[in-house]
Amino acid sequence: MTTSLEPIGIVDDACFDAHRSPDGPHPERPERLIAAREGFLAATSEAQRTPIAIADAKSEELSGPHSERYIKALDLQLSRYRDGMLDGDTYFCEGTRQAAFRAAGGAASLAHALMMSGNAATTSASGPPLRRAVALLRPPGHHAERESAMGFCLINNVAVAAHAALQSGAKKVAIIDWDVHHGNGTEHAFESDPRVLFISLHQYPFYPGTGAAGSIGKGDGRGYTGNLAFPGGLGDEAYAAAFRRVVLPLVEQFAPDLILISAGYDAHHRDPLASMQLQSASYGAMASALVELSEKLGHGRVGLVLEGGYDLQALRESMELSVRALGGERYALDESAPSAAGRAAIDATAQALSSRWQLDGKAS
Repeated sequence: MTTSLEPIGIVDDACFDAHRSPDGPHPERPERLIAAREGFLAATSEAQRTPIAIADAKSEELSGPHSERYIKALDLQLSRYRDGMLDGDTYFCEGTRQAAFRAAGGAASLAHALMMSGNAATTSASGPPLRRAVALLRPPGHHAERESAMGFCLINNVAVAAHAALQSGAKKVAIIDWDVHHGNGTEHAFESDPRVLFISLHQYPFYPGTGAAGSIGKGDGRGYTGNLAFPGGLGDEAYAAAFRRVVLPLVEQFAPDLILISAGYDAHHRDPLASMQLQSASYGAMASALVELSEKLGHGRVGLVLEGGYDLQALRESMELSVRALGGERYALDESAPSAAGRAAIDATAQALSSRWQLDGKAS
C-alpha cells in the first residue's frame, strides 16, 4: 500500500512534552506523544506534512466550552504553584500551563485551517486545499468540564476546535469520540446545541460513569448526542456494526461542514486502562469510513485530535493507520457479526435516537 499525497496538516509543539507528572510514572506521560509522532511520521511523506502555526488559545476561543471564571482560576493556579493535583487523576507541573493553553490554541488553529480550505480566496495557489489535519496534543481534553479539570484533562481541546469551526463559518460540526472513556466534557459542552452532533463509542459502565444510551442531549440539542455504551470485552465487529448502523447514517443525515475525531486509542486490546478488544486496523477502518463520508458530503474535511491511549505500541500503530486513512488509503470495516451484547448496545442507541433520525434495521 502506498501513501496518498493528500496534504495533512500537523499541529505539534515541543512544549507538550514538558507536561509530566511531578510524582513519577503516570499513564498520561510524554512518551505517549513520542509514539504518536512516530505513527504520524510513518504514515506520511515529507511532502504531505503541512505544519499549522499555533499559539496559546485566546479567551474567545475558550469561551465556548469553558466559563471565564474557570479559565481565570486555572490560569492562576498553574501560574502560582509549581506543581500539584487538580483532581485525583489530573496533575500539573511547571510546564503544564504553556502546554495546556498551547494545546487548546492548536485545536482552534486546526479548525480554522480546515475551514479556510473551503474558501477559494484563502486557498494557496501553490498547492491543493488543506482538508485533513492531525493535532498531536497533550494534555488531552475530552473530560474537561465547563467549570473543572477532570481525568487527565484541563481544557477541552476538541470542544475548542468545534467552537472555532463555528466561528470560522461552519454551520454544523460533527464530533466522533472513539476514546474508550465517555467524552463527558464534550457532551456537556454541546448537549443543548443543535449545530454540533456528538457521538461517543465507549466502554460502559466505566470511568467517568456518564454516557448511557438514553443520554441524547437537551432542549434544542435533543437528538444531537449519541452514546454507544458498550460492555467491556467487545472488539472490531461491534465498532464496525455501530459505524454502519448508527455513526455513518447519523453523520450523513446531519451533513456537517467538518468532521472532528476525538481520537483516543485506549479501546485497543493492548491498553492497560480498559478492557475493550480493538485491533489497530479498526482505527484505520473507522477513520477511512469517516473520510469517505466527508468526500460524499462534498468537502472532505476531517480533523483528528489526540485524546487517550496508554500502550505505546498500540498508540503508534493505531495513529499510523488513522493518518494513512486521512491521507487517502482505504481500510474496510470488519464484516463479522457483533455479539448479542454488541447488538443490544447498538440497538439501544438507535432506538433512543429514532424519533429524530432514520436508523433502520437491526445491528447484524
